[in-house]
Amino acid sequence: MLHHNLTAPKNSTRAVVLGSGGFVGGACMRSLKASGVEAVGLSRSDVDLLAPEAPSVLRGRLLPEDTLVFISARAPCKNAAMLVENARMAETVCAAIKGFPLSHLVYVSSDAVYRDSDAPLSEESCAEPASPHGAMHIAREVLLRSEYQGPLGILRPTLIYGAADPHNGYGPNRFRRLAADGQPISLFGKGEERRDHVSVNDVAGLLTSMVIRRSSGVLNAVSGAVVSFGELAEFVAGQFSPRVSVNTTTRVGAMPHGGFRPFDASGIRRAFPDFRIMSWRDGVGAMCRDQAGLRKS
Repeated sequence: MLHHNLTAPKNSTRAVVLGSGGFVGGACMRSLKASGVEAVGLSRSDVDLLAPEAPSVLRGRLLPEDTLVFISARAPCKNAAMLVENARMAETVCAAIKGFPLSHLVYVSSDAVYRDSDAPLSEESCAEPASPHGAMHIAREVLLRSEYQGPLGILRPTLIYGAADPHNGYGPNRFRRLAADGQPISLFGKGEERRDHVSVNDVAGLLTSMVIRRSSGVLNAVSGAVVSFGELAEFVAGQFSPRVSVNTTTRVGAMPHGGFRPFDASGIRRAFPDFRIMSWRDGVGAMCRDQAGLRKS
């Protein structure tokens, strides 16, 4: 559950964004600036969080009363070595802010921290990850909570889509790239598993809202609606001309999350009643139109 430490929005304080050069970080920088927040971006070239001198370098870039937004990660975390590296990055942040008069810390985590459930997952659901990626994020959350005593806001997005996504992960991002290139979309099995998807712009908007209200606690960045990968693929295929084919395959292995992972979005409505999450049709459609425009140019 989220608690606002400012009764009214405030954008006079500065936000320092660790990971500003990435997909989510770039969107957050744009959203913060559009809302009137002074946003300072730090990429790996500015602060290498794995370097021995990183704590002092990061501390030297902070001012008293800053909000620090921590997004940097090696993701998706796939194994023990990557988990250790990500924990070391969090250790650097903890060392940099220890004893520093930071006004607010916001960490972008992941819905992967939650144990699977047939019932919609909420911020109160059991955080018992079953993957290295989820274990990495829950470990970082624990480290930050143990070292920082000020207001800590944790944002846990589900599957994120957006035109600038660099990972080409299975789902809207990969489907859109294939269709834009005139290539068939290949599904795992029949694409019957149903998942929640959220626009990177909505993730950035929620983070911005947390910054200007100095929010603490946990908030899930989700749409509250599930859609099958098969339906998503057919929708994306129909956004381009000529329409590409959607092919099914013989599934190898079990469906992730048992093929169903719903979320309860009421936490967003309680925290930010005026915030409207885009439906997957509106968001994915807009992403496809952006891609079509890029192709024409």
